[in-house]
Amino acid sequence: MPTPPRHRSLKLLHLEDSEVDHELALAWLLRDGRSVQTLRVEDEAGFRAALEEDWDAVLSDYNLPGFSGLAALEILQGSGRLLPFVILSGEIGEDVAVQAMLQGASDYLLKSNLTRLVPALDRAIEANETRRARLAADQELAASRQQLSELAQHLQTSIEGERAAIAREIHDDVGGALTALKFDLAWLARHSDDAALQQRVQSALEMAGHAIEASQRIMHNLRPAILEQGLVAALQWMAQRFEKRTGIECAFRTSHEHLNLPVGVPLVAYRATQEALTNVSKHAQATRVAIDMSLARGVLSVEVSDNGRGLAAEDLAKARSFGLRGLRERAETVGGWVDVSSGMGERAGTTVILSVPVSGTQRLGRDSQFDEGSLDEREDERHNPSAWGDL
Repeated sequence: MPTPPRHRSLKLLHLEDSEVDHELALAWLLRDGRSVQTLRVEDEAGFRAALEEDWDAVLSDYNLPGFSGLAALEILQGSGRLLPFVILSGEIGEDVAVQAMLQGASDYLLKSNLTRLVPALDRAIEANETRRARLAADQELAASRQQLSELAQHLQTSIEGERAAIAREIHDDVGGALTALKFDLAWLARHSDDAALQQRVQSALEMAGHAIEASQRIMHNLRPAILEQGLVAALQWMAQRFEKRTGIECAFRTSHEHLNLPVGVPLVAYRATQEALTNVSKHAQATRVAIDMSLARGVLSVEVSDNGRGLAAEDLAKARSFGLRGLRERAETVGGWVDVSSGMGERAGTTVILSVPVSGTQRLGRDSQFDEGSLDEREDERHNPSAWGDL
């Protein structure tokens, strides 16, 4: 614990042009029975030089030849030093005293009444120590938050890397093995006339086909290779797949046909939209969803809105609400942020908006593959980024 002010030595910088007034103030301090070390300076140059040393407090006259207490206070604040600053003046009006306090002075005293000098210095020093402790705690908290943000970014990067590696393993090993198995089963079907065997082979071919489809779906969830065709194409494809899978009407709208975005931003936007749609399908009880993407004033915005039951304030504050928390953490990895708004009542709806600054982003040419109308089942399969092709 810090030493109480009344029981420790005091190192004081005194800005005073009168030797007599300096000695008088020192006498009042010594009467309190403490050890006092002081340095008297009387001009700006001396004050600036003295600030290079460590002090417990600054005691300053208000009016000095060619200098003033408020000017000294401004110099102290500009130096970045956290020191209590007490004004001790022969004449100071109430308006001037209030101005000094508003500018950051710890206290003000009149030279004609020095009985408050010791208590005023003690209070100023104690308040300054509290302020220093608070600032140190704030700095530690900011550093901790920065470390957590960096850790979250590292984890997200590691997760995406692991997902990509697993997707490659599924494609190369599982996909290759299933494809070979399907070819062998097809060969058996062509070279056998046994009806029972033919039935078993057809059943096995169906199971292999289901396994291939499941592998393709898992690969796509792990690594959205559709992003290689651009974020616009990927979100349009996602909206159509979502509508087809859930039966919830899902519209994708944008005025852009293709965007050139910084590295990492398309994946964040894709994953954020994916998570928002997952929440809609699980919790919203919605019948309609809209995905709107825009780029204005250097900020990419992706908005997912539904007409579902909405979210209550307690839903947003749940301790285990990791979905929205994950969205925010993911957005922060590219300098973005997430806003969530929701009404209450039937069909009140919820809106999730991802915003990411993308300075220097340029609009490029037309993306013809995803421009005209909706994709039919054959086109959907052709654009499936995890497909191995027809066997």
